[in-house]
Amino acid sequence: MTATISPLSVVADGVDLGDGAVIEDLCVIGRNGPPERTVIGHGATIRSHTVIYAGNTIGSNFATGHHVLLREANVIGDNVSIGSSTVVEHHVTIGDGVRIHSQCFIPEYSTLEPGAWIGPRVTLTNAPFPRCPDVSRCLAGVTIGRDARVGANATILPGVRIGERALIGAGAIVTKDVPPGAVVVGPAARQVKSIDDLRCPVGLDHRPYPVPEPVE
Repeated sequence: MTATISPLSVVADGVDLGDGAVIEDLCVIGRNGPPERTVIGHGATIRSHTVIYAGNTIGSNFATGHHVLLREANVIGDNVSIGSSTVVEHHVTIGDGVRIHSQCFIPEYSTLEPGAWIGPRVTLTNAPFPRCPDVSRCLAGVTIGRDARVGANATILPGVRIGERALIGAGAIVTKDVPPGAVVVGPAARQVKSIDDLRCPVGLDHRPYPVPEPVE
């Protein structure tokens, strides 16, 4: 058995496709990213308009919806499913049996442990202070524990760890670690300080949002 590749798709040199893989129309596999091999295990179903950058290592029975974007340098286990219009950035680790539903955002340095379930339109974040001059040094990925479940439209803030078997209710905004087996619900937006009080969370000697110079 060999892979089935639509003539309307592009599969670059250096891509290893397992037996029984199906690449539907208008996919791009193994382009962009570092000049490294891309490995996709047997039984994959890559649906139309999916883009998978070079340098990914993906296990068996992988499946995508339509219009999925998967950046480089990710490690993905067996039996993983990623829903339509979801974006997975680079250097993400996804364990066996993870299910990510449609329209999710999984940024770099996120970890999804085996069996985690991510509902539609969930947003994980990794930048404590967006547009901080040193934002690339401050990134802190979210960890979703084994068999944890995150409901639709939830937002998880940078560096938060969701414990194994925890349940995050739909629409929740999670600002701190969640213990294993806990059930967490509800929004958390409230004023806690001014923007000028913010300091770098990793101890760099600067303020993320200095007061701008006056315009003459």
